[in-house]
Amino acid sequence: MSELSSSANGAKVFLGTSRQDSWWGQPLLMTSILFLTLGYATWAALQGDYFQVGPYTSPFYSPQIAFDWWPISPALLIVWAPGGFRLTCYYFRRVYYRVFFFTPPACAVGAKPQNYKGERALLIFQNLHRFFLYLALVLWVFHVHDTWLAFNFADGFGIGVGSLVIVTDTILLTGFVFGCNSLRHLVGGNVDCFSCVPLGRQRYLLWRVVSKFNFHHWFWAWSSLIWITLTDLYIRLVAMGIITDARIL
Repeated sequence: MSELSSSANGAKVFLGTSRQDSWWGQPLLMTSILFLTLGYATWAALQGDYFQVGPYTSPFYSPQIAFDWWPISPALLIVWAPGGFRLTCYYFRRVYYRVFFFTPPACAVGAKPQNYKGERALLIFQNLHRFFLYLALVLWVFHVHDTWLAFNFADGFGIGVGSLVIVTDTILLTGFVFGCNSLRHLVGGNVDCFSCVPLGRQRYLLWRVVSKFNFHHWFWAWSSLIWITLTDLYIRLVAMGIITDARIL
């Protein structure tokens, strides 16, 4: 491991390193994706229109909740739940701690000194992740329901490009939600002996399934984040008449 670059008095230089590779490439890519997806999601949630066309409903607006006393976008009644789930996700914590706060510095790259105290003080809200998980599981059910509806056209069962876009979104979301570290702990992480607890065999099988998703948690996290953004964009463009949804069947 390379040593940190230092000034004449021995102090570590911010972002100083003797590494010769493009170590900044991955943080830059992550930062760009986070800004683009979160920026678009915020903009889309504030619009309040063009979120539904034919059998397709944007995942940002699912389930559809509307009240007469709520004058602005109905998505704002929903997106805080999946947003909180992603914000407090163990994987995304690592990403934005490193991207925005350089904590932990990692590798041999010098970072601004941090007084990191774990998930305490300001970061205590991270402990809400397990509760956001319950909300995410409820929203997942609505996403599955919307996926079924995506094949129910006015003239009956059919398959459009939008149907496949929504199916892909639900598959990726399934991998992300069911690979959650908190869910893995909930179904079996707190059990020392599966054969010693009620429904031990069933819990063990469920734990195995969740563990398989969890092994590729980084993939599910990024792919679901990007694809859910593209899904809303596709439905919005179709609803606005900018593109046409092609029927496959």
